[in-house]
Parts: sequence; C-alpha cells; structure tokens
Amino acid sequence: MIYFLIAIWAVTYLAGAVLYERYIVHMFQQNSYKPGEYTEWMRVHGNVGRLLGKCLYAIVSLPLTAIGNEGCLAAACVMNIMTILVNIPRPAKKPLVYTKRVKRLFVTTAAIHVIAAALPFIGDGCRIRTAGVILQLLFIMMPFLVLLANLINRPVERAIDRYYINDAARILRQMPELKIIGVTGSYGKTSVKYFLSALLSVRYNVLYTPGNYNTTLGVVRTVREQMKPFHEIFVCEMGARETGDIKEICDLVHPEYGIITSIGPQHLQSFHTIDNIIATKFELADAVPPDGIVFLNYDNEYIRSRKTDKRVVTYGIADAHADYRAYDIEVTPNGSSFKMKDGKGTEYDFHTRLVGNHNVQNIAGAIAVAHTMGIPMEELRYPVKQLESVPHRLQLVRQGGRIILDDAYNSNKSGFMAALDTLAMFKELRILMTPGMVELGESQYSENKEVGLYAADKCDYAVLVGKEQTKPIQDGLTQAGFAPGRMIVVDTLAEAFQMVNAIPDEKPKIVLIENDLPDHYA
Repeated sequence: MIYFLIAIWAVTYLAGAVLYERYIVHMFQQNSYKPGEYTEWMRVHGNVGRLLGKCLYAIVSLPLTAIGNEGCLAAACVMNIMTILVNIPRPAKKPLVYTKRVKRLFVTTAAIHVIAAALPFIGDGCRIRTAGVILQLLFIMMPFLVLLANLINRPVERAIDRYYINDAARILRQMPELKIIGVTGSYGKTSVKYFLSALLSVRYNVLYTPGNYNTTLGVVRTVREQMKPFHEIFVCEMGARETGDIKEICDLVHPEYGIITSIGPQHLQSFHTIDNIIATKFELADAVPPDGIVFLNYDNEYIRSRKTDKRVVTYGIADAHADYRAYDIEVTPNGSSFKMKDGKGTEYDFHTRLVGNHNVQNIAGAIAVAHTMGIPMEELRYPVKQLESVPHRLQLVRQGGRIILDDAYNSNKSGFMAALDTLAMFKELRILMTPGMVELGESQYSENKEVGLYAADKCDYAVLVGKEQTKPIQDGLTQAGFAPGRMIVVDTLAEAFQMVNAIPDEKPKIVLIENDLPDHYA
C-alpha cells in the first residue's frame, strides 16, 4: 500500500509542480525575463497573496510528506491534488509563448529537481521520504528556482542572443541605401509608427516592427524574418524599461532619423526617476548622425526643455512655434479635421476617421517626417484620411447600440486625460471603465488620484476594476464631488461589463475602456 501511495504522490506532485512552474515562467516572461522587474513584481504583487495561494497546499503537504506513514502520505496526495486544482491555468490576455528560451528554462529546472531528488540516494537513511521533502521544498521555492535556472542558462542565452544580433546587423550592413527611422516615447510611439509607415508607403517600400516588437530581440527578429532587399525604409519602434535599452537598439540599427513622441512618468518602477526616462528617450537623438534629423513633439514639456546638438524638426498641436503644427482642430464622433502648413506657408485641410486631439498630434508627427522626406502635403491628404485606429489605442468601435472607445493598452496619465477629453465631447451616456494605472512606483497613488479628479466632470458613470487597485481614483472622484451612486467598484473586468450593461439606458451609451492590466497585474 505504501508504494502505491508513493506513486500517487509522485504523479500528483509532478502535475502540480509543472502547472505552478508554468505560471511562474509565464510571469517571468511577462516581466521581459528581467530578474529585477520579476523580483519587484513578486515583492509588490505576488508573495503575500497570489504566490502563497498557489503553493499553500504544498506547504501543508511538506510535514505530511516528512512523516511519511500511510495516513500522512494519503493526506499529502490530497494536498497535491488541491495544488493541481489551484494552479490550473486561467485564460490569459497574453498567453505564455513557448519560445526556445522558455523550453530551456523548463529543462534546467527539471534538471535541478532530478539532481536534488537523487542526492538522498547517495547515502543511507530514509531516502524516498527525504527526496519527497526536498521536492516539496523546491516546489515552495519555485519562484526563486526559476531565477536560478535563468542564472544557469545566462551564458547560453547571451551567446544565442549575440548570434542573432550579429546576424541582423549583417543583414542591415548589406543594405546601405536603407533609411532607418527610430521611433520612441513614453506613449504614442506605436501609433506614430503605424501612421508614419502608412504615409511613407505612398512612395516607398516600408518595413516596420510589427505589434510590440520594440525590444532589441524584437527588432532582431523583424530584420531576420521580414527584411527584404526591396525595402527602402525601416520604421523601428524602440521601447525601454531601463536606461540603455534605446542605445542598445540604436547600436544595432544605426538610425538616420529619430522621432521622440512623448516623455512622461511611465515605468517609474524600473526607471525610478523622470530624469532617467528623459535621458533614455534621448539616447535615440544621441545616436542620430550629424547629418540626420530628430523630430520632437514640442507639446511635451520634457522634450521641449531638453537640448540636443542634432538638426531638429518640431511638431505638435499646442506649441505655436512648432515647425509642423496642426491647428483649427475639430473633433466629432465621426472623426477629426485639422489644418497644417508646409514650409512655404501653404495651408492644407486634413481629415481623419480617428478621434481625439492626441491622435491628431501623432498624425502631425507622421506628416512632419513624411513631408521632410520628400512627400508633398497634397499627396498626404488621402492616406491621412484612410488611417485606421491602432488596436486598443482609443479605437472607436460601434457595438450594437453603444460606442466603445477602446484605449486598453498600457495607460499613462497624459493619455488617460486625453482619452477623458475625447469621452467628454460625446452627448451619449459617458461611462469610464478602468483598473487605473500601474508601474508608477512611488507616484502611483498621486498619479491615479489626479486622473480621478480630472475624470469627475468628464464621465457620467465610473466603473472601477479592483477595490484596492483603484482606491486613488475613488479618492479623486470623491474629492471632486462625483456622485457616489455613479461610482461602481467591481473585482474583475467581466463584472465591469455586466455592470455597464446594468446601468439604466437613460440614453445611448459610450464606454471608455482605459487600460487593461496585463496578466501579472490583473
């Protein structure tokens, strides 16, 4: 009987361990495989609640396994089954991608388990029982075991990364006529990338980094898999979570042009100070050669106050001194219209299906680059009119009898307020749905409270996802005199949609979905 229980214990332990490790590796992947960000996630969002809940039954199982008699083993098997149940994967917004790196992590952690479990069999004593105790301890320490496996794999990972980086660099060297445009910013860079690529495609064969391929390895993958000899322009989005990230990408692609769309207090959890963010974004300007051009959004105070010795072309909608300024902006639920002048002072009317001043601002930046690169304003009017909303970035979606303003991608204060301004212009019943903003470090409470204050007269209802997460927004709304009966706090996004549906149909509804927390924050 005892050996049957041991077999059951081993099978249930293995199943639970694989599921728990899968979750940990998923979180490690969503933290960009960066130990610093991952450990910060564990400290702030994991150890006390989520991770403890996922290994609680393993902790209970530990003393039962150590005692090891039939009754305790049977109870330990039950605890292992409970561990399996609490670790069954739930649907993820961004599922775990089984990359080769992830597979190597699994292999290394498995090897650690095998070696550790084999140690008791070297000497005398209660070998099976001791091995079981060791395995249970490894299960409890799984969040740190993944870090150890990553450390062990680091030399191999670096060698593999270097090979791919060198191969991408070789491909780029073979295309000396290729014009490379770097795009970075705390927000707006993805929209500008898409808008600019669409406008440049009027005359050029353009390749751009797809989706969120804005890390060094994302750029490498784009170059190795998609770059063709006929491409004339490469629009390269450059993301950053730490100082030096932009420089690393620039050292690979050597941009001739650079666009800095915005700077703001985003990712303060890893950057720590706004000065570090400014310096990192301007790594792109530093990398542009003396005969290159840096395009700067002069509506942004951080950008406007930073000096660079490179040739600068400015754009915006507010700064009257910008080289390319959109003005006479009119925004309706059906789109936006604005005017711009070329270098000779000739005025042109532009229309776009996109809504919101910040979309016009981003389009102005794309027009500035395209016109500077030789495309006449007249030729840009039609592609501007044809621009599509970037998914989840103030994307206007008509759903039955209501309108959705989908601004779910990684919110920041400036973008949040701009989205609220857009919501405020509608005559429908205006509903804000949000879990607030994250990764703001010590500024998280104050920034979220500020948007709560700002939102009070911009929406008719506020549906807030997460009681503790949205406490600053609740405080801001309350301080601004927002009606308590129109502030609805729920636990999940699914409940939020249910509550939106339950709000009385006083008139047609428009729902602003502002930010949708990634899996490691949800």
